[in-house]
Amino acid sequence: MNLRRSRAARLAATLLSAPVALSPMLVGPVHALIVFDPSNYTQNVLTAARSLQQITNQITSLQNQAQMLINQGRNLASLPFSSLQQLQQSVQRTQQLLNQAQNIAYDVQKIDQLFQQKYGNLSLSASDQQLVTDARSRWQNTVGGLQDAMRVQAGVVGNMDTNRAQMSALVGQSQGATGALQATQAGNQLLALQAQQLADLTAVVTANGRAQALQSAEQAAAAEQGREQRRRFLAPGTGYQPGNAQMFPHGGK
Repeated sequence: MNLRRSRAARLAATLLSAPVALSPMLVGPVHALIVFDPSNYTQNVLTAARSLQQITNQITSLQNQAQMLINQGRNLASLPFSSLQQLQQSVQRTQQLLNQAQNIAYDVQKIDQLFQQKYGNLSLSASDQQLVTDARSRWQNTVGGLQDAMRVQAGVVGNMDTNRAQMSALVGQSQGATGALQATQAGNQLLALQAQQLADLTAVVTANGRAQALQSAEQAAAAEQGREQRRRFLAPGTGYQPGNAQMFPHGGK
């Protein structure tokens, strides 16, 4: 037993006194050792992913805001087309035709005055020549009213080509509008075109009604004048005197 202990002691002393061969990684300083921590690595990856997601969300938000500003700019863009001048010219042409009404203008006071003179109660003291003159004046008013109505009708028909071109252009502008404002402005101009067409229609109806009224007034005045002339013709001592008429004088030779 003592011999075995002695051999073990000598072997241990030999191992302790022998040089130790160390790995190159173990020769360097302690702070150069690389230590991998899986938990810390996972946490860093998650943090980086969250940061990247936040940046992506911010970029998307900025893109949405930019698109919203672009859309607002389109909605506020004004329509680069206006038919106002052409519509005003059409209205002015029709108005000029109405202002050129012959003999009797579209004026309430003048109409009342002229009707009182020409179409009112017939004066019993007027001479036969005056009766004929008044009748001719009324006929001229009727003919002038009919001519005025035809001129207004021709003017409205002339406006139809301009209106057709404007309507086509406005519909095209409305369909190609880039925003709400342009679409609204195109719609407003289409309504203005419709109002101008209604104004032309009103002018035609008015001119036709005026012509018919003058014709009816002339007929009424002519009937009254006819009764007066018949009364004068049949008045005793001043008008027609009945008598004998001989168709074949001197015995028919």
